[in-house]
Amino acid sequence: MPSMVVIATTAVPDHLRGALSRWTSEVVPGIFVGSVSARVRDQLWQAVTEVVGNGAAILIHPTDTEQGYAIRTAGTRRRIPVDFDGLTLIRMTAAPRVKEMQSPS
Repeated sequence: MPSMVVIATTAVPDHLRGALSRWTSEVVPGIFVGSVSARVRDQLWQAVTEVVGNGAAILIHPTDTEQGYAIRTAGTRRRIPVDFDGLTLIRMTAAPRVKEMQSPS
């Protein structure tokens, strides 16, 4: 039975966006919404995880949990889903530090 999915992407290859748009609608740049079966959802997510590279992606889909949805992530990200007594919370990691370039003396 089809169910609604949301896939959000950041800095992913254009060919991935094209593949996702075959099954979903890109409602704003990088946000894909659709109604697909669990099999198609899992195949789309596998394609995302294989090519996400240095980008980031998140999949949200309905499931039998207290919140009513599950979250999957792939790629480089600062937000990490963490299970806390059956609830999925989002943990923020520190931003990467940029080393200051030293000028030669």
